[in-house]
Amino acid sequence: MVKLFGKEYTRKELLKHMGDISQVAGVRLSELKNGNEKGVEVADFNTGAGLRFTVAFSRGMDISYAEYRSTPLCWVSSTGVVNPGFFEPEGLGWLRSFSGGLLTTCGLTYVGGPCVDEGKPLGLHGRVCHIPARNVCADGYWENDEYIMFARGKMKETSVMGENVQLTREIKTKLGEKRLWITDTVENLGYSKTEHMVLYHINIGFPILNEGSRLYSPTTEITPRQDSESEKHKNEYNVFSAPVQGVIENVFYHKVNADKDGNVLVCLVNETLNDNNGLGVYVKYSPEELPNLTQWKMMGQGSYVVGIEPANCKVDGRGQARKDGTLKFLNPGEKKEYKLELGVLSTKKEIEEIKKSIK
Repeated sequence: MVKLFGKEYTRKELLKHMGDISQVAGVRLSELKNGNEKGVEVADFNTGAGLRFTVAFSRGMDISYAEYRSTPLCWVSSTGVVNPGFFEPEGLGWLRSFSGGLLTTCGLTYVGGPCVDEGKPLGLHGRVCHIPARNVCADGYWENDEYIMFARGKMKETSVMGENVQLTREIKTKLGEKRLWITDTVENLGYSKTEHMVLYHINIGFPILNEGSRLYSPTTEITPRQDSESEKHKNEYNVFSAPVQGVIENVFYHKVNADKDGNVLVCLVNETLNDNNGLGVYVKYSPEELPNLTQWKMMGQGSYVVGIEPANCKVDGRGQARKDGTLKFLNPGEKKEYKLELGVLSTKKEIEEIKKSIK
């Protein structure tokens, strides 16, 4: 059954009311045309329950925008969506085309700050979010009385005489839902063992992020990144101010506990929104797949964002990961699968239940 507009429907009952499902929900493909976004192919999703989001096929199938009943869920950077042809991989050049959005994927062979690893200079956060998807498909279908919408594609990070790693991604949602599911499979298509780092950069912005908002997570220990600003604000990791001029970012590593189902739940909530019913975004993932959780707290004017970042690594760079023995590898033919659920909390009951679950 589909719950829509306060009532439950079977497939047959619902379709009697319209000529095509696109009247209430669906996936629509288009191409951006303006400025340095020109040529970026996207899929716009509408679940019919207030959740709308955009998958950017040309940008690693990341989620470049999301909203719930016209309220933005994510932060959008000053660059906006940028065609991957403008990617600057050296040093901090990645930031010139970091659009934010609900999801930016980092990896697949390096993540974190610029560094030199075994004599090879590496820039910030990897290449995969600038790789256009191939073999793409976006559509919807009925499965009994559920209508499922999806986008699929493949991104290959490869070089002659270098790595050959492929990410196969499916993003799925359902008619009447306020959540989406991401399933990623990373495979080493090459003939040599290769480094593998991946981080899911989930970027929550105004108005869910605002003065008085709170982060809820099953955190047992907080370790600030090795910089004085993060150390100074360690005890304020889960509370947020209004935007501040000239502020410096904070980065925290969380040690977290899984729930009874083996998952980690993290959410950012603003309880003053939605006529004081509250509004929030949650992330659910498996710590078996993604054992590290990084939080990016940036309270700057314009750059006003909180990043919730499940990963298989930290963000100190590949060189440091190799040095401290935490660097992951994929053997030839080896695959790794990662699953995440992102959703909206829009009632007091939902917010209280997830807070209770996290505690």
